[in-house]
Amino acid sequence: MARGGATRRPPRSHGDPEPGAPRPAATAAAAARRGRRSWWHQLPAPLTRFMPASPGTLLLWVTFISFLVYFSWPYVEFRLAKRGMERSVTPLDAPLMMDLPQFQGEHQESLYWGTYRPNLYLGIRARTPRSLLAGLMWLDMRNGQYSLRHTCQDFDKLIKHGWEAHNGRDYGRQELIDHALRLTTSFLKEKGEGSGYGGDWVVRLEAQDKRSSLSEAQQSATHLFFYIADEDRNLITVGSHETYLSGHALLAFGLHDDIGGWELHLGSKDNVEIHRAGFQSINMHELTDLVEQTLRKNEMQTGNLNLPDMIEDSSNIMIYQVSIKLPAIIDIVFLSGAGLDNSMIAERVKRLTGPMLSMRLESKQKHFEERYNHIFNVNNKILSKELSVGRVALSSLLGGIGYFFGQSKIAFPKSFIQKYGDKHIPYWPAALYTAVPSRSFFPRGFLWHEGFHQLVIWRWDAQISMDIIGHWLDLINADGWIPTDQILGAESLSLVPEKFVLQDPSNGNPLTLFLAIHDLASGMRANQFSGEEAEKISTFLERAYVRLNSCFQWFNSRQSGKYEGTFFWHGRDSITIRELNPKTSTSGLDDYPRASHPNDDERHVDLRCWMLLATKCMRLIAELLKMDTYLEKDYYNLSIQLSDFGTLNKMHLDVKSGGYFDYGKHTEKVRLRWYELEGKYAMRRVLLRETLQPHLQLVPHVGYVSLFPFMMGAIPPESWVLEKQLDIISDRSILWTDYGIRSLSRTSSMYMKRNMPHAAPSWRGPIWINMNYMILSALHHYSHADGPYMGRAGELYDELRSNLIRNIVHNYHETGFFWEKYDQKNRGKGKGARSYTGWSSLIVLIMSESYLSIADLSN
Repeated sequence: MARGGATRRPPRSHGDPEPGAPRPAATAAAAARRGRRSWWHQLPAPLTRFMPASPGTLLLWVTFISFLVYFSWPYVEFRLAKRGMERSVTPLDAPLMMDLPQFQGEHQESLYWGTYRPNLYLGIRARTPRSLLAGLMWLDMRNGQYSLRHTCQDFDKLIKHGWEAHNGRDYGRQELIDHALRLTTSFLKEKGEGSGYGGDWVVRLEAQDKRSSLSEAQQSATHLFFYIADEDRNLITVGSHETYLSGHALLAFGLHDDIGGWELHLGSKDNVEIHRAGFQSINMHELTDLVEQTLRKNEMQTGNLNLPDMIEDSSNIMIYQVSIKLPAIIDIVFLSGAGLDNSMIAERVKRLTGPMLSMRLESKQKHFEERYNHIFNVNNKILSKELSVGRVALSSLLGGIGYFFGQSKIAFPKSFIQKYGDKHIPYWPAALYTAVPSRSFFPRGFLWHEGFHQLVIWRWDAQISMDIIGHWLDLINADGWIPTDQILGAESLSLVPEKFVLQDPSNGNPLTLFLAIHDLASGMRANQFSGEEAEKISTFLERAYVRLNSCFQWFNSRQSGKYEGTFFWHGRDSITIRELNPKTSTSGLDDYPRASHPNDDERHVDLRCWMLLATKCMRLIAELLKMDTYLEKDYYNLSIQLSDFGTLNKMHLDVKSGGYFDYGKHTEKVRLRWYELEGKYAMRRVLLRETLQPHLQLVPHVGYVSLFPFMMGAIPPESWVLEKQLDIISDRSILWTDYGIRSLSRTSSMYMKRNMPHAAPSWRGPIWINMNYMILSALHHYSHADGPYMGRAGELYDELRSNLIRNIVHNYHETGFFWEKYDQKNRGKGKGARSYTGWSSLIVLIMSESYLSIADLSN
């Protein structure tokens, strides 16, 4: 401040204009520029702090960002979509079933070795990811041509193959008939003095000629092949090179992490000629081709049809050709712990060959038959010829149990595949111990089948059954989903067409594991187990509860319908023009007719019943374990809601027929019609679907789906609806046949119609044993439930049971096989895949009258 309060002005520099004087042009232009950008500087400070200093710079910046986003967004979008899929391949955060103490120690070791390669006529492996493998091959020689038998295949046209006795643990016996050759294989396992981890095992091969003239059989040799291979690529050393003369030979030896030293021996009283070949390879699924190529090459070079006695360096596969004249018996012995002190090799070989082995096999067979009779108590219930068929059915199921290790391939959504090309993301590496539907056609785990398998297996060996179910439950992901088809490892992948490999994480299969677990828990309630067994089952159920809850919640959210308490199978093709009725493969009843135009309005009555079963199962577990949590209360309320008979009828009952139907957008006016379309070079004919006037309605097809509430005991025994259901079942013009209940009514517009030209009808008429077992269970239940229809239900039960047993036994004696399904028209003849010993083994329970605990379901 100046003296006197005046403000002092700063001195002007030379040339500054006087105040008020006109500005020079340059000064005016600068002012104009400042004026034009003044809006920029007038923005709030928080914004300008992070923005370029000028509009020009901003333009460059925006251009750069746009360029970056344009070219990088596909990658960003790809990563975001892939990250969303990663939850599908993330394990559920819950304790593993297989970590339970009851599955460790002695139990784990007792099941270490087994016939766990069901895709082979005879295949042995251990329950470990990288195992020693063993297997049998033989040459089929006719008309100067030969082919190698190894993998179970229907087109080999064996007259017979399958386990006639198998206890699931340490003993099995099967007969293979390949034209004139009758080959009996026996498997025995034991843990004796000197054995290493998992014990020892032996395979006895008894080869005979079916022809009556022995001289004819003796004119040519029969060539058997037995191999040992190490998936871990450990060196296998060949045994003695001396010519086999003494009745015994050390074939091979080696080391493996689990069992230490091991040896493979051969013993026989017959004259045998042995040749060998050793290879280094990791492609175990290509062994058949490898042996065939080696034989052909040596035959071209030497004129002899035998292995060349050549061993590659560092061989991890050793194959032995054993040439014999029929008849002959050969024992092949595997010894573990061969490098241990006091391993007693000679004594152990003697115990597992010759007469001592014969005694052991006879004892095991006798014990198997006695145990079968004790558990299933079929005396006075069936004929003697039916008794043996029941034992074969059980043995085939147990002998078909396999061990697999690998990673499922989980499909990306179709839109993702079309945009980015990537088709799948791998599941985590996992093991699966499971039964299989068919050794020749479906030698892998199927979720929808496994619950039916376990209805049989838990009655035979509850510990094995819980082990299998536990493996399946450990496959549940973070969402509660389980891949439905388990194609694990190179050997399994080599057998499955590529289009069936990828698993869709938005689709599920019927909750049949709940069926088996509910049945097991009902056995607990009925005090069918010893104290020790009951304790193990309780521990199992307690740990399984968390995983089962996750699985149920996935279904409750991902397969729910538009309205509360409604459900439908997702995954149907809503835009197909090639199928007469879009398949519902996720339901397990693939081509069973549903609404003609799939959409979110659908309600599927079978899925509603599976959900009811699941809630009842969870309630029963909670009751047995005396659980009192919010989850138990939720399941109680859900089961009450889904059990409401009035609501069920309102949503699904067709009052006129008494059948329960799906609901959806549907028309009966549908057909496949040939069209002429212009192709690239010429006109082509295609079969396309055409429809008229679809609208929301009940889908009027009577069949298995119509009976689901009946099968689950959801109909009160005094209800008139039950009478209608019995009418449907017993009417020959609808479902009844002399061979079982057909899958779809003869009156249906879809009865025996092909869905596509190449697709024979499956669930549109043929008889399926799993559904017939459930119908029988319901008839048995209602024949003992007080009500006006119990007498009629009992009569139908007796007749249906008799028809099923008679037809399956007749087919087995006539063909040597159990079948996937049975013809409802052609005298009940077996159809589809043969050697179908999965749910067709339910005939064992039908013979023994061991049924589902429907009384527990109906409460």
